Amino acid sequence: MEKLFGDNWLKRMFIEMAGALITSIAIYNFAIPAGFPMAGFSGIAIIVHRLLALPVGITTLVLNIPVALLCYKLIGRKFFARSIRCMVLCSIFTDYIAPLLPLYTGSRLIAAICTGVIGGFGYALIYLSLSSSGGTDFIVMAVKSRHQHIRLGMLVFITDAVIILAGGLIFRDFDGMVYGMIIDYLYAIMTDKILYGMNSGKVAMIVTDFSREVTKRIDEVCGRGTTIIPARGGYKDEKRDIVLCACSTKEMVNVEAAVREVDAKAFSVVLESSEVLGNGFRMLRVAEPEK
Repeated sequence: MEKLFGDNWLKRMFIEMAGALITSIAIYNFAIPAGFPMAGFSGIAIIVHRLLALPVGITTLVLNIPVALLCYKLIGRKFFARSIRCMVLCSIFTDYIAPLLPLYTGSRLIAAICTGVIGGFGYALIYLSLSSSGGTDFIVMAVKSRHQHIRLGMLVFITDAVIILAGGLIFRDFDGMVYGMIIDYLYAIMTDKILYGMNSGKVAMIVTDFSREVTKRIDEVCGRGTTIIPARGGYKDEKRDIVLCACSTKEMVNVEAAVREVDAKAFSVVLESSEVLGNGFRMLRVAEPEK
């Protein structure tokens, strides 16, 4: 079983189950009562549910089958197996667990925000477990596996926008389309913040006359490695060093304090980094091609 699902499969399965449950609650307890045109195959299933009163979970599972077969080779055997498991979990949770909880029937705007935030968090957990809920996720992950530079949240937003617009047109609900786009946007934001935020950090570029002392002090305080880059001043043409240090957002405060201790006159530039990968940093890559 470990060979099929990869290392730490039990931990991943727990995260996947949590994500599937949270996503199901967002759809069944917030989106369906408000009548939103939703994204993905769950959105198509909701359209069918409103027209024919068929169960959302089972309908989503049936819609997923042909797409899953078509994308099997692109997404890989392990990802395919995990996604099938997640699809079944989402269907069961949507049709049998979420109905046990109360439905939200208040403001549509609040329902849209809750659907987007809760659902986005659930989907992020599913992606974090290196799985998907199927449907358009298969298409998104197939594209992502070939183009790693494209952000996952943006891919989800683009592919789901068409389904949201279709749902709004079918039921002639312009407000619903707007709410659906808000939900889709929140999905994208939550997914990217949770997934890529784990690899985010800061980079400090420190111009100093005491580069060796600064690197030693940073290592003592934070345990972070540094890179010394030879440089020359543009005005006086003086030779100086630039100390480059990548760290987490919390550690940057300690890095700045360490620099001030050694050289109070040091010139520092702190930059935001969307991803910091390498030794000493947690690496999270989603939808990488299987080796």
